[in-house]
Amino acid sequence: MPSPDFLPKIEPHGDTALQTRLQHKIDHKTKPLGALGRLESLALQLGLIQRSETITLTAPQMVVFAADHGIAVEGVSAFPQAVTMQMVGNMLAGGAAINVFARQHGFALQVVDAGVAADLADHPQLIKRKIAPGTHNLCEGPAMSLAQAGQALQAGMSVVQSLPGNVVAFGEMGIANTSAAALLLARLAELPIAEVVGRGTGLDDAQLAHKQSVLKHALVRHADVSEVLPVLAALGGFEIAMMSGAMLQAASERRVVLVDGFIAGAAALVAHALAPRVLDYLVFCHRSAERGHHLLLAHLKATPLLNLDMRLGEGTGALLAWPLLQSAALFLAEMASFDSAGVSEKNKAQEA
Repeated sequence: MPSPDFLPKIEPHGDTALQTRLQHKIDHKTKPLGALGRLESLALQLGLIQRSETITLTAPQMVVFAADHGIAVEGVSAFPQAVTMQMVGNMLAGGAAINVFARQHGFALQVVDAGVAADLADHPQLIKRKIAPGTHNLCEGPAMSLAQAGQALQAGMSVVQSLPGNVVAFGEMGIANTSAAALLLARLAELPIAEVVGRGTGLDDAQLAHKQSVLKHALVRHADVSEVLPVLAALGGFEIAMMSGAMLQAASERRVVLVDGFIAGAAALVAHALAPRVLDYLVFCHRSAERGHHLLLAHLKATPLLNLDMRLGEGTGALLAWPLLQSAALFLAEMASFDSAGVSEKNKAQEA
């Protein structure tokens, strides 16, 4: 099955001449070659995204996609499904971890109802894009229809189109969404389900074994599904699908995309499978402690900026990495070169 024709066109994120100029600029700052490590490759990526030797980061946006999952009835989460709605309320009241970090770092925060199993009251920070009140139980059939998967992708695209700025971070909220993420990873990356299933919201050993059994049987039920959109429909969640569409749209607009942890990583996995060029625009912000995330990162050949043993979700890891992007932009713009500072470069005769 080809990619849906409504997906936005994503251009290559740079050209060889620009990459050469950026690398020369980075290499000739007053420092030993490569001394700023990962910050240097980050600056190069940001410059290529923006097609410029000067990086500007404006009006950063934080978008949290929320939805419920029918598979929650199988007991794969330590928390009841009602927590999704309750945590959305907490976010809209300003009390969640993501609110704290958004305020700290100056991100405008929006919460998207992608498919919460409750009617949510109007709120200035709530964007209503509900596809349905939660997905179906994927142990009994597809989580959503192909049409709904397409609607969710397009809804995510429309959310990004309405946002200002050139930086967007994505997070999620949805009880049982680590199950959907693990299933997508297992199928799209062709990995054993036992290697990618984690404890999610804090399962004990017996609960984890039950979760593994449930997901193993779910994969068997959907064994005949392999194309990207049908896989997303069969195994995914509305918030994951919507986030995938949002990533594709943001990349098509040459925005910098901050990717959070395991669930956001699963959305990136889907987006990459639909449009491989999206990867150039994604900054993977941290390695989650959730089992399977390191395998997802390895599959995408992505190197995260942080490893803090976090597994909260919401987009928290993305915002904690934000100062590193600011530092990458600033050193490229403000740090003196050897020529401008009158500092001697490494003795090339000694190199020989």
